Amino acid sequence: MTPMPTSSLPRPGWRQRLSTLPRDARDTLFLLTVIAWVLAPQAAHTPWWTTAFTAGILLWRGWLAWSGRPLPGRWMLAAMLLAAMAATWSSHGSFVGRDAGVTMVVLLLALKTLELRARRDAMVIFFLGFFALLANFMHSQSLPLALAMVLGLLGLLTALVNAHMTVGRPPLAQSLRTAALLTLWGTPVMVALFLFFPRMAPLWGVPGNDLAGRSGLSESMTVGSMASLALDEGIALRLRFEPPLAAPPASMMYFRGPVLSQFDGRQWQADPSAMLEDAQLRVAGEPVRYQMTLEPSRRPWLTLLDAAPQAPQLPEGMGRARMTPQLQWLTPRPITDVLRTEAQSYTDFRHGPLQPTPALRRYTDLPQGSNPRTLALARQMRADPALADAPARAWVEAALQRLRDGGYTYTLEPGVVDGPHTADVFWFDSKQGFCEHIASAFAVLMRGMGVPARIVTGFQGGDRNPVDGYWTVRNADAHAWTEVWLQGEGWVRIDPTGAVAPGRVGQFQRLAVPRGAVAAAVDGFVGQGRLQQLRAVWEAMNNGWNQWVLNYTQSRQLDLLRNLGVEAPSWVDLMRLLGACAGIAALLWLGWMAWAQRGRDEWLRLMDATRLRLRRLGLPTDASLPPRALALRLRAHFAQDELQATQIQALCDWLLRMERQRYAPPGEHGDLRALRRQWKALRWPRPLRTPSDRHP
Repeated sequence: MTPMPTSSLPRPGWRQRLSTLPRDARDTLFLLTVIAWVLAPQAAHTPWWTTAFTAGILLWRGWLAWSGRPLPGRWMLAAMLLAAMAATWSSHGSFVGRDAGVTMVVLLLALKTLELRARRDAMVIFFLGFFALLANFMHSQSLPLALAMVLGLLGLLTALVNAHMTVGRPPLAQSLRTAALLTLWGTPVMVALFLFFPRMAPLWGVPGNDLAGRSGLSESMTVGSMASLALDEGIALRLRFEPPLAAPPASMMYFRGPVLSQFDGRQWQADPSAMLEDAQLRVAGEPVRYQMTLEPSRRPWLTLLDAAPQAPQLPEGMGRARMTPQLQWLTPRPITDVLRTEAQSYTDFRHGPLQPTPALRRYTDLPQGSNPRTLALARQMRADPALADAPARAWVEAALQRLRDGGYTYTLEPGVVDGPHTADVFWFDSKQGFCEHIASAFAVLMRGMGVPARIVTGFQGGDRNPVDGYWTVRNADAHAWTEVWLQGEGWVRIDPTGAVAPGRVGQFQRLAVPRGAVAAAVDGFVGQGRLQQLRAVWEAMNNGWNQWVLNYTQSRQLDLLRNLGVEAPSWVDLMRLLGACAGIAALLWLGWMAWAQRGRDEWLRLMDATRLRLRRLGLPTDASLPPRALALRLRAHFAQDELQATQIQALCDWLLRMERQRYAPPGEHGDLRALRRQWKALRWPRPLRTPSDRHP
C-alpha cells in the first residue's frame, strides 16, 4: 500500500494539540491566562503602552510554551526591564506612588513569566499575582470587580496547588476543587476578620494624583453642556428615607450642588466674593431624615436634599462638613471613595436677607452688549401697566407664564447655541432647550428686570428601587434651576423648566435618547419590563455591597458590638471577640478532625500507623502494598540482622494476622481490638546501622 503523503494528513486541532502538550507547557498556558485575567482591569488605569507591553509579553510567552521554544536570555530580559523602567519614569516621573508602583508591578509580573524555569520562579509569580490582584482595588471597589477578582483568586490558587502536585499529569479540575475547598475553609476566618478586626482607617484610602471631576456636576455651567449628562446613566447617589414612607413630594426633591452667579453671556461660574455673605437660613415644618450614599465624584460636594441646616454625619476620620453661604455642603477633602452619610433636611425653607443689601447688586450684573433682545423684552415687561407698580413676584409669574404660553419646548437637541447671546436665541429664535438653556435665559431676563437671580446646579428627582426601597439618583438627573431674590422672602427657588415641561419636575419624566438597533433588539427579545427588573435587582445588589462592605466603618463595627450586648465597646472588646471567634474555629476544626478520624476504617488507620513506623526504620513502603507484601519486604530488609530476628518474626506474624483479619472467610477473622493491643506490645526493631555508623 502506498503511504499517504504527509502534507495530506489532517492537522490536529488546537484541543488535540493542547492535550498532547507537556505538563510544563500546559500549566504555563493556564497560569498566563490567569495573569491576563488579573491584569485586565489595570488597562483602564495604567498608560496605554503598559497594556500593549504586557499583552505582547504574555502572548509571546504563550507562543514559546505552545511551540516548545527556549526562553529568552538574561541580556534580553535586562534590556526589556530597563526599557520598562525608562517608560515608567517618562509617564509618571517617579517610581514611588500608587500609579507608578502599580505600573511597575504589572510590568514586573509580565517580565517574570519570561524566566519561568523552576518552582522558585513560579512562587515569585504567584506572590506578584496576588499583589496585582489587590492593587486592582486601589482604583475601584465595585461589586463586579470584586466578583472578577474572586475568579482570579481561584485561578491563582489553582495554579499554586497544581505546582505542588509533582507526580504525573494531574487534571486542572482536581487542582480547582482543592483551591475551592481551601477558599471555602478560609471564608469563615475572612468574615470574622472583616467583622471584628479593629478598623483604624479606610483600607483603600490611598490618595490619587488625579482629582479631576468625573462626569456630572462642575464648578461652571456652559449653556448647552448639561444636555450631554442625559446620556450618562451612571449612579450619582442613593438615599433611603427614615421612615421609608417619609419621602417628600416629587416636586420638592432637589439635591443642591454648586451655585453660580457670574455670567459672561454663555458660561455661568461661581463668584468667590459670595463666600463672604451670610446664609441666614430659615426653616419650617418637620425635617426629612435620610441616609445617603454618594458615589466617588473626586469633588468635595455633598449634594444633600435642599436644605440641610445641620452638618451631616461623616465617616470616622473624614472630618466635619461645612456649609457655604449659598447652602452648599462641602467635605474637607474630595470624595474619592463611596461615602455614606446621614442627614436631615427641610423642604420648606428660605434663606438670604429679607431687605435689599449692596451685596445683592452683583446678582443683577450682565455682560456689556450681550442679549440685547432679552433686555428689550425685560424693559417691555416692566413698562406693562399691569406690571409697572407690581411687586417682583408678579414679574416672576409673568415670565413663567410666557414660558407656558409661548410655544417653548424641552428637548435634548436645542440646535446650535453659541456666542454671547444665548438668552436671545432661546427666547426669540429656537424656543427650545434643556434645563440649563431655560434656567439661564430665565435668570438673564430676571436680571434685565432688576431682580437678583442666580443659577443652582444639582440633581432633581430620582427613581425608587422596588427591591431594596432606596432612591437612585443618576448623572442623567443633573438639573439646573434658578433662585431669585424677593423682598421680604429672601432667595426663592424658581424652576422655569417646570413651566415648559411640568412632567420633568413633578413626575420624574426624563428625556430619553433614541435607542440603537442593538438595544431595540434586546428590548424586543427580553422585554423592557424584564430588563428594568433585572436592572433593579443588580442595582440593589450593588447598593448592598456599598452599604455593608465598603461602608463598614469603625462606628458601624462598634454598633455591631452594642447589638451583641457590649454597652461601651472598644478595641479591646473587638480583639477579645476576635480571639473568641478564633478559639471557637479551632475547636470546631479539632472536633471535625476527630469526627473524621472516628468515621475512618480502624483497620486502615492501624496499617497507616504501621507503615509510618516502618518508614522510620528505613524501610520504603507504599500505601498500595498489602500486609503480606510488607512482611516479605521487612524480612528482606533485615535478612542480615540476626540479633533482631525475634522482633522481625513477631512483626511479620502480626502483619499476617492483620491480613487474615481483613481477607479471611467469615468466621475466621481475628479480633481487631486484640490486634491493636498486640501492636502496642510489639518490640520494634532498631534501624540497620551502616558501616559508617559502626566505624566513625
